[in-house]
Parts: sequence; structure tokens; C-alpha cells
Amino acid sequence: MTTTPPPPGAAERAPSGLLSVQLYTVRGRLAEDLPGTLRALADLGFAQVEPFSFTSYGEGGADLGRALVDAGLSAPTTHQHLAGLGEDELDAVFAAAAALGVERVVEPMVAVERWGSAEDVAGVAAELNAAAAVAARHGVSVGYHNHAHELESTLDGRPALEVLADHLDDAVGLEVDTYWVAVGGQDPVALLQRLGERVVALHLKDGPVSADPADQVPLGQGRMPVADLVAAAPRALRVIELDDSRGDLLQAVADSAAFLREQGLA
Repeated sequence: MTTTPPPPGAAERAPSGLLSVQLYTVRGRLAEDLPGTLRALADLGFAQVEPFSFTSYGEGGADLGRALVDAGLSAPTTHQHLAGLGEDELDAVFAAAAALGVERVVEPMVAVERWGSAEDVAGVAAELNAAAAVAARHGVSVGYHNHAHELESTLDGRPALEVLADHLDDAVGLEVDTYWVAVGGQDPVALLQRLGERVVALHLKDGPVSADPADQVPLGQGRMPVADLVAAAPRALRVIELDDSRGDLLQAVADSAAFLREQGLA
């Protein structure tokens, strides 16, 4: 895959406030120094981040909330497991999310074995829809983030992730991990175009399109068509993420953000 150069004037037309970074990328640094890592991201020009398992940072994520405020950052989205939780557990998650200013809680993954049939996928959708009903009480929305297996599984010729979208309530958005879509054997640009407004966020990462996370590299240094991906979902939040890398992960984030800005994509 190659990246199509942006059209002239793209930098001037790029929407503001659409850049974020998934904190899983710098999880090692976070474990050692939460406030310092968030300040380092703010120094790179980020105003928004996407936490993972945010409730593990103090009671209800309180430690994370304080560190975000101190660094001048917000978290419009966060990852947190939702599928299969009871109503009381969901209520606690969404109350904590609302207290942190989170707008959308994204289910990061539902196990591989639940994507093998239309009935399985409908069951996943039902759990996400039920979670969204609880989230609405707190002014919060719900999303789903894919890996490769939701694309490797096809049902009547369609990727299971696309079938999921058919069953989701309007309150549930998709955060499409474009790299894992490609690893799963699907064309991520075409998928984004088919999903349309259902896509509320993108995970942008780059590499040789291999299943080994350590092969991932900063944006612009691999095979992913980054500009085309952004063009296919122009209003979606653009979340930089590397699951792993053979280089320094904070530097990879910095290089990825610089690439998006140079291309007029952030």
C-alpha cells in the first residue's frame, strides 16, 4: 500500500481537534511515570489522549483524571471492556467516565470465538446496545474497536465487523483500527467508505501489514495509505497508536504526529 499525497491546501482545510493518541502505545512509560508521560505528550502538541482500562488508575480513574488536568489534556474517548458486564457494573464504568469528561467508552475487543456466525455477531451487538442504553443515562456514548479477527471472519461474503454494524443502535459508533483491518485481509479504505457515518474514530498505525505488532512503525514509514484512510472518514477522530515497535515508542508517536501535520491531516 502507498499513501496518496494530499491535495494542495490540505493543511489549511484539515479539521482541528481531531488528533489523539492511544495511551496503550506508551504503557511502559505510564507505569513508571503517569504525570510525566502525559506532560511529554502535551509537549508534543497533543490536546487529547485515549486511555485504556482507565478505571485501573485509582478509584474510578481518579489518578488519571488529576494527571490529565495537570497536563492540560482531555480524553474524549477511552477503552474499557463493556461486553458481558452487568447493569450495575456498566453504571459504575459510565459514571466514572462521565466524571473524567469522557464522551465515548469504546469496547477494545470481543473474543475471537464470538465472530463465527451471524447469531454470534448479533449477540455482541445486543450487548453493546444494552451498554449504550446505560451509558446514555450519564451522557456518554459507546463504541467498538476491532482487531484482525472481526475482518478475517466473513459471513455471506461480508466481514463480521460490517455485519455487526447492521445490528448496532445509532448510539454505538465504530473505532476502526485500519491497520488490523488490512492484516485481516480487507481493504480498509473501501470498508470505511461502506461504513460511512458509523465510523467515529480511526486507529492509525503503519508497518508492513503483518500480524507481528513489533513490525509497526511511525505513520508514513510503512505501507498504509494514511491520507486515503483519513479522506474516507474525514470527521472521525484520528488516534495514533502502535501496539509495539522495535524503536522508541514515544519517538514513534512524535514522528507520527509530525507526519500527519506535514501532510495536512492533523
